[in-house]
Amino acid sequence: MFTGIVEELGEITAVEELGDASRFRLRGAVVTEGARHGDSIAVNGVCLTVVDLEGDEFTADVMAETLKRSSLGALRPGSRVNLERPTAVGARLGGHIVQGHVDGTGTVVAREPSEHWEIVTVSLPEGLARYVVEKGSITVDGVSLTVVDAGSDHFTISLIPTTLALTTLGIKQPGDPVNLEVDVIAKYVERLLGDRARGASGPEGGAA
Repeated sequence: MFTGIVEELGEITAVEELGDASRFRLRGAVVTEGARHGDSIAVNGVCLTVVDLEGDEFTADVMAETLKRSSLGALRPGSRVNLERPTAVGARLGGHIVQGHVDGTGTVVAREPSEHWEIVTVSLPEGLARYVVEKGSITVDGVSLTVVDAGSDHFTISLIPTTLALTTLGIKQPGDPVNLEVDVIAKYVERLLGDRARGASGPEGGAA
């Protein structure tokens, strides 16, 4: 489990195409400290497994399903990425509960700079809008953020100087894709309420 508090801005140093998968080599001095084979590291919000370690670099295999459902397939050597290690038991939950399981990708629609922050508008793929609410939580490229405004096909977020300086969201431009993970609690609530409604109606629509 992650919290959406990015630890460092890493870099893709190599991409090896493996047919139905890709192998990424990434540089990140913070996240590789103490890391071991088999550990998890979130890369732009996607939970990946460490395959090999060498100095401040690690490799991770990315399967076709992950490439299809996320923006990782667009990464190339030199691309900057948000990196985060899993949260430790008993540590502070600085952001919100993040699984590292991307629900879909959005696109940066617009940026509105202000004196001390920026308002960024991101498109929402069909089917995710029902999980996004004003003042709720959402993960964008692995960054835990609060929704400012939620529409039927977009939402806005407010980025403080620290987020702009220390994550990829400071360099994303209109048209760039971003990984989205909605609040898992919202998905569980939807499922539980749906099961409850079906149970209450009974197999033939009568009382259960």
